[in-house]
Amino acid sequence: MWDSASDGGLYHERNTSMNKHSKRYKALKSLIDPQKNYSAAEAIELVKKTTNTKFNSSIEVHLRLGLDTKKADQLVRGTVSLPHGTGKKKKIAVFAEGKDQEAAKKAGAEIVGGEEMIKEIKSTGKCNFEIALATPEMMKKLGQIAKILGPKGLMPNPKNETITKDITKSIKELSGGKITFRNDDSGNIHQIIGKASFENKKLLENFNIFLDAVKRAKPAAAKGVYLQNISLSSSMGPGIKVNV
Repeated sequence: MWDSASDGGLYHERNTSMNKHSKRYKALKSLIDPQKNYSAAEAIELVKKTTNTKFNSSIEVHLRLGLDTKKADQLVRGTVSLPHGTGKKKKIAVFAEGKDQEAAKKAGAEIVGGEEMIKEIKSTGKCNFEIALATPEMMKKLGQIAKILGPKGLMPNPKNETITKDITKSIKELSGGKITFRNDDSGNIHQIIGKASFENKKLLENFNIFLDAVKRAKPAAAKGVYLQNISLSSSMGPGIKVNV
């Protein structure tokens, strides 16, 4: 659940029972000053302290942007290479034909197909992948499932470099730390920037590079305050407000 605090802060609150949290969660949240906006370095140190799971939690950054999401010219999307990766492997699907399919498989793409894959998605409406790449030749054929891929943020687009003539290079970049980002219908962006096991320095470098990329992606049509709120959290931890 996403909650907006009374002072406008953006919090990442995951729970299943109407804001009723476990004792563990409440204890972790008590370490955070709800009235304070922390520096990025302070927030990263604190988010690791408030990570108390048996698995290696992801560290997530959440941005609230000043956008009118009803206007097409205020869409924020882009790509950036995080120097230390995210620590999480994303399932890549490649829409291609002929030799490009073989190249995609050799490069490590988990899902590769052409017209038959398009037909399956069209009939089921399901997409079992997190990133879609396509060769330029496939784009006309992808038009028939654009209404399925688009709302999920999966439609290949030149702005996020997911339409490519060099399938092998694109897959290697995505596997090596290159991410794509896009705002959701509420004008928010949510992005994993690493794992709790990462050194603080590496998380901070990933955070700064990602934030710079989002700033550069500001639409010319956006008015008012663009970057409104920032928070950091672990996968199941409380949100920590960061200085904008």
